[in-house]
Amino acid sequence: MSEDRWSARDTTPSAIEAALRDLLARRYRAGRPFVPARVMNLVVIVERAFRGEVENRLARVGRYHPSRLILCAVEHGRRTLDAVATVAAPPGEPRAGELAVGRERVEIDMGPAHLGRLDTIVDALVVPDLTTMVWAPHGHDDGVEALRRLANIVLIDSQDLPDPAAAFARAEDLTRSAYVVDLAWLRSTPWRERVAATFDPPPLRRSLGEIDRVGVRHREDSAAAGALFCGWLASRLGWRPESLDRRGARLHGHSRARRHQVTIDLEAVELGAPGLAGVTIEMASGAAVTLERGPGGLRAQRRDPDGSERRWTVLGASRGEGGILGEGVRQALLRDPTYAPALRAARVMLA
Repeated sequence: MSEDRWSARDTTPSAIEAALRDLLARRYRAGRPFVPARVMNLVVIVERAFRGEVENRLARVGRYHPSRLILCAVEHGRRTLDAVATVAAPPGEPRAGELAVGRERVEIDMGPAHLGRLDTIVDALVVPDLTTMVWAPHGHDDGVEALRRLANIVLIDSQDLPDPAAAFARAEDLTRSAYVVDLAWLRSTPWRERVAATFDPPPLRRSLGEIDRVGVRHREDSAAAGALFCGWLASRLGWRPESLDRRGARLHGHSRARRHQVTIDLEAVELGAPGLAGVTIEMASGAAVTLERGPGGLRAQRRDPDGSERRWTVLGASRGEGGILGEGVRQALLRDPTYAPALRAARVMLA
């Protein structure tokens, strides 16, 4: 990328905003066919000491990179603002009839005392009339709270908190003022898609009312993804969820369907990547559908009521942890109406 750059110590939001305007003006004055991307603002609040880890994750989002990134790095003991602003475009001259689409980036070093009034800093820096998403991977809830009036979307990961019930309570509170994109929810997307596809043929839809057990296997720190998957089933099929009891590494309980109880089992297992390891859905007729994580996709197995079994691999069904952040940014521009009901059901299960 070719870029124009500005930096300053002990600066102000208005000075940063003026510098951004000047950087854009330089690009236009150069006479090159340049236009800044205008899709989304992303405000990221990080611990300065761990900024590199977040930078690496952002570098992997590829074409879903935000139009204007505002990175707020919190350093304990700091009382002033230092900032760097860049406007970047692809190197070389675009071909005839094409435009060079640029991205803007602002990095601000700040102290913890700035978080309570972070909205007054960021307000001058976001592009007006664009969707603004806020992500605070290292906590900093006070910064997120300060940005509530500016944020249309909040990106969270419910598995970041050791207590999924507390994470779900926080997520539901955020849904009152913004659209929430939960990375724990997105980790269950391939599983939800395959289960929905399995029961999509009309002859199989009738068996949805016969489901009497759901078993979910997840990594130890990914109970949130497992609970959200079960919450999705409960909310879509009209089950009334009940609280699950802990039994060692398992959570066990029931949800009430129209005419019977559905057993719910969540079990922690050894797994290299965050998310789900497997899902089993059993019907009263003896039929069952099982999905297991495997190389290149999901290994599927279907057992018919007569005991016969079929196995196959769903190629490329999993997006992998490396692409989960890019998927989160993409989902920010969409609206998934199934998350909020699934979240409410999952909260009941983990209450």
